[in-house]
Amino acid sequence: MSDHPTDFQGSVHDAIRQAVEAAIPESTATVDGGGGHYTIDVTAAAFDGKTMLQKQRLVLSAIKHLMAGDRAPVHAVDRITTNVP
Repeated sequence: MSDHPTDFQGSVHDAIRQAVEAAIPESTATVDGGGGHYTIDVTAAAFDGKTMLQKQRLVLSAIKHLMAGDRAPVHAVDRITTNVP
């Protein structure tokens, strides 16, 4: 895990989880990692019938504001796991 400089105040884990759960109806998300690199596991009925790429795009679009700019709190998402309940 690397050290990634950011101006973000607060819990990055909580910010990612809240953004994903707000963007994807009835989802639950867990986040792990640090230093700018994170893994995200999401369970949502909204994933049913979607391709892997469509599911990943849903998750990444939910956190794009956390990845924007030179000092963004999220530098990379190392793994996205999506599940249908």
